[in-house]
Amino acid sequence: MSIWTRITQAISALTSGQSLAEIFEILRSPPERSIAFTIAVIGLGAKMAKADGQVTRDEVTAFRQVFNIPPEDEGAAAKVFNLARRDVAGFEEYARQIGAMFRDDKRALCDLLEGLFHIAMADGAYDPREDEFLVQVAAHFGIDDRQFRAIRTRFVPDTEPDPYDVLGVSPDTPLLDIRNAWRAQVRETHPDRMQARGLPVEAVKLAESRLAALNNAWDEIRAARA
Repeated sequence: MSIWTRITQAISALTSGQSLAEIFEILRSPPERSIAFTIAVIGLGAKMAKADGQVTRDEVTAFRQVFNIPPEDEGAAAKVFNLARRDVAGFEEYARQIGAMFRDDKRALCDLLEGLFHIAMADGAYDPREDEFLVQVAAHFGIDDRQFRAIRTRFVPDTEPDPYDVLGVSPDTPLLDIRNAWRAQVRETHPDRMQARGLPVEAVKLAESRLAALNNAWDEIRAARA
């Protein structure tokens, strides 16, 4: 049974009376945990794509870039996406449930938020309604303002990234401590670490831009302190 068949069954359960909370409770442990993560990306991504008033082909393409969907599972994936994107209403419940599921793994929640930014920027524009949507999702995830800004600067044009925000340190942090923070985050971005956190293989693709941003931030700070 493919992951998309499992996801379709879980989403279909919502239409047969089970609550979202009940569905996520069933999927709380590995390997089902990766299915819950994927459902959250689909549900929130589809609802966010509708938040600016329309779902564009570029946004659907961005979704397909995040998830490598085999031809035999395209029908199931399309069903899940279409179920989730009917309207914006209800995204808060998705965010609350996934936030509770991964409350002890904030990195996984940041991974998910990065996927949403990838979809938001697929059409080349960052709509204020998308920003409001993502701010609320981040709040339900327990992601603080500094973390949110660090992620947003990597995806949204015309926003100058603060290297200290990117690494989650303050400007008065000693260089040795900044280097340790950089190394720790690079380790956490390794594909093996991400899969060990219960994320689907597809989510690992999102780590490429994060790794580049971490390295750029460290290089910029190191050069400025030299």
